[in-house]
Amino acid sequence: MSFLLYVVTYASMLIFLAACIARIFQYSRVPMHLRWELYPVPHEKPSRVTHGGSYFESINWWTEPSDFSLLGELKFMVLEILFLKSLWEHNRKLWFRSFPFHIGLYLLIATLVLLALGAVLSIFVPASMNGLIGVTLKWLYMVAGTAGLILSILGALGLLIRRLADPELKIYTTKGDIFNLLFFIVTLGVLAAGYLLRPVSAPDMLDIVKGLLTLDTSFEIPGLIAAGLFLTALLIAYIPMTHMSHFIAKYYTYHSVRWDDASNRRGGKMEARIAECLAYRPTWAAEHMKADGKNTWAHIAASNPTSEAKK
Repeated sequence: MSFLLYVVTYASMLIFLAACIARIFQYSRVPMHLRWELYPVPHEKPSRVTHGGSYFESINWWTEPSDFSLLGELKFMVLEILFLKSLWEHNRKLWFRSFPFHIGLYLLIATLVLLALGAVLSIFVPASMNGLIGVTLKWLYMVAGTAGLILSILGALGLLIRRLADPELKIYTTKGDIFNLLFFIVTLGVLAAGYLLRPVSAPDMLDIVKGLLTLDTSFEIPGLIAAGLFLTALLIAYIPMTHMSHFIAKYYTYHSVRWDDASNRRGGKMEARIAECLAYRPTWAAEHMKADGKNTWAHIAASNPTSEAKK
């Protein structure tokens, strides 16, 4: 059982990594998106961010060196990733369900990191785990893991109930959305039950992670914990293959759409990309756009769909 669990776990991690890389290639190769032109852009000068300005305000801006504030972007990203700032501002009811779910997942990821660190120390510096470092690590991963499981399960349940009960959200809810939330609830529920109901003699999570790193099959993992770990491995492999890969997509949404304020200079890369996009022959269902796969996007963009529809 232990060896099979190790194989499935390593396979799931490889699938997760490969799928994430495939997503990155997919998003990075899509056609150029229409820019939102919404200000302030976080990577602008702080003096411009305060009033929602842009470097285009400057006279002869094209002759000045470009300013880019990485700190400004990082400040925005930390608040958005950790605290779901935009959701808090625009949909607070949903935030109270989504935030516990996401912060719970972050705590579970932190728990895995702490367990991996403890396992590495146990293998290479075993004496360190008998002192303050070992005690501190144990308390940290126990608290983070417990809080992570509770918050993730409660958040997923809240999101599921909201999708099933809210009339406005129900029309956008698919079977896949329900399945994804149930997958999380069942997986984390089985994992939590397995840990709470484990026999006294059962190996703890640090032993299991250490066994995973050393391929140690000398100890027996209780069935309920093994089931929870199997489901966790499957869930990890499944996530990047669904729209839950938005943790990758959001980077491109912000940096390539919302925050893209690069200038289109003659002979530059952007000019070449725009020319490529204008040569596309779109096939849209809207009849008034005449996007039948024959007209180029340049022709469609230059025509008046209202006047064309009257002919």
